[in-house]
Amino acid sequence: PQCVPVAAPCGFLIPLTPSSPPAAAACSLGAINPELYKTDELEGELEQYPEDHIGRVWLQLEYQTEAEKLLVTLIKAKNLPSRLIGSINSCDPYVRLFLIPDERRYLQTKIRKKTCNPRFDETFVFQITAKELEERALKLTFYDVDRDKKHVVIGHVLFLLKELHPLEGKRLLRQDLEREVSLSPRELGQLDVSLCYNDNLQRLTVTVGDAKQLKVDKELRQEKNEFQARIALMQQTKVTKSKKTGVVRGTDSPSFNESFHFKVAQDALDTTAISVLVTVGKKADNVVGRVQLGSFMFSRGKALDHWNLMLSQPRQHVKQWHTLT
Repeated sequence: PQCVPVAAPCGFLIPLTPSSPPAAAACSLGAINPELYKTDELEGELEQYPEDHIGRVWLQLEYQTEAEKLLVTLIKAKNLPSRLIGSINSCDPYVRLFLIPDERRYLQTKIRKKTCNPRFDETFVFQITAKELEERALKLTFYDVDRDKKHVVIGHVLFLLKELHPLEGKRLLRQDLEREVSLSPRELGQLDVSLCYNDNLQRLTVTVGDAKQLKVDKELRQEKNEFQARIALMQQTKVTKSKKTGVVRGTDSPSFNESFHFKVAQDALDTTAISVLVTVGKKADNVVGRVQLGSFMFSRGKALDHWNLMLSQPRQHVKQWHTLT
């Protein structure tokens, strides 16, 4: 049968066959044959889950070069958290699919009722050129609809598409969910950070300048009024290097004014981030607040803008103020 393009509510064109039921017209290609997507090769006889695990997802990716379409088949998830302690299947999950950095538009699965191990078997289509694939990441965010009809984020998975390219043919993937980073609405203070990337030397320079009006939690107020900034270089979500400033005492608006250099290959910048933690007292875990600057895998809003501005102005120091979170 001939496919008919239908404008989906989420803004992407989804081809539907005339035989597809109306319920499938939202953002899915309808029911698929599970036999086509066997996942035995991706899981052992007994699944092993680490402590504090919040779910594992199985999916299939296929890129059709001539049609310039990315097909994402969400197969299933396992071990999603139950919202009620002692209840095995107190979870009504669904998933939204994004091609970030654009998080305004998304595709969405149907809600699966009362299961922590949902079977989705839904296929979604993104119209995207091969060149755009190199610049995008696929993000799947899992939600639970609670008794009050509130949509609570469970966690997400992220795939940098350029690392999976070429996607000719079908590719099965499995990944554990990560928790969403919740940003504190409280005013914790501000920090002045400067970034500079020297493409000739493949060197990233981070300068931690002044902090303003740092607010210390009640639990940390017994600590001496001495502050320090700790800088971590993260690549592929792992901390590869860490450095720290000297200690500044006697003020809630300390001036650190120290620069740090990190060797970073130019082709690794998309998977790199800088995390700056301001701590109080002698312990590294006495965190007042933090700033995370990096690619769209790690940052949003002003932090992402700062990173992109640095990339657009090589060998120049780009300085901005950031609110600690």
